Amino acid sequence: METAKLFDSGNSQAIRLPKKYQIKGKEAYITKVGDAIVIIPMKQKWNLFIGSLDKFSDDFLSDRTQPLLEKRDEIF
Repeated sequence: METAKLFDSGNSQAIRLPKKYQIKGKEAYITKVGDAIVIIPMKQKWNLFIGSLDKFSDDFLSDRTQPLLEKRDEIF
């Protein structure tokens, strides 16, 4: 596993990424998942989601109890 340098920048903390991890652009989305920090390029925010759709197993949510649809009055 590679490392990145942490340093103070004004009142914030910054991370110097190794060259092979550099992201194009001036900003990125960032979120915390447990103790991990995830950085997503602004222009690729949906690629992560779309790329994960085929990771669900065929029986994903097969045991989910779904209530019957309720009858509603038609609007038109």
